[in-house]
Amino acid sequence: MEEANPEKKAVKKYDTRLQVLILRHPQEQDKELGTAPILVDRLSKAVLRTGLSWPNLKKALGDPNAESSRWGVLFLGTLKASAKEITASAKDSVVVINRHGYRVMGKELKALDGIVVLDGTWAQAKTMWWRNAWLLKLNRVILKPTAPSLYGLLRREPRKECLSSLEAVAEVLLALDNNKTVFDDLKDSFKVKLEEIRAAKKLARSPVRVTLRSPKAQGSDPCRPSTSPANN
Repeated sequence: MEEANPEKKAVKKYDTRLQVLILRHPQEQDKELGTAPILVDRLSKAVLRTGLSWPNLKKALGDPNAESSRWGVLFLGTLKASAKEITASAKDSVVVINRHGYRVMGKELKALDGIVVLDGTWAQAKTMWWRNAWLLKLNRVILKPTAPSLYGLLRREPRKECLSSLEAVAEVLLALDNNKTVFDDLKDSFKVKLEEIRAAKKLARSPVRVTLRSPKAQGSDPCRPSTSPANN
């Protein structure tokens, strides 16, 4: 039997009320800055699928009982005045509207089973949005982030309100489930990853210094090429 490593810290998984379906663009899976693996690692109800399109929510989730009306998708856009019944106050960080433009509140909001997240760059996410028409049948989850993305200069976003998939999910779980513990843990895990990446990039940029000793006699310096008559 393999002995337990006392230095290896066990990763705690959280059993959230909401399920999280992450649809990852194929070109995003090898990115070092991707956050989908952290979500799957920390959330017991997170499901990761990699591809460009799926026939419907049931196929994407792998659940024949999934109902579109009980799911939301993180919407690629901003809250528009055309929505019919939006009464969001300044403190609302997450607003959910149904496919008809009315705000989802009260019992209907608590009845949501999960959220769909499109994981990739802005352009990749837009491609997936238009290739999966069934997303239009879901409720739309619109974020107004409480803070800018932790990415900083590591990854440029097209708009200041854009977040990583992890940060967006954390905001939703905090707003809809009041799950501060999961919010803090996800953000902390993301911070640790970014610190490691920044440290690695800084190390890679550090110049390599080589100290050469003064030779006591000509030809004794191993870093100096030979100057034998045969080479002249």
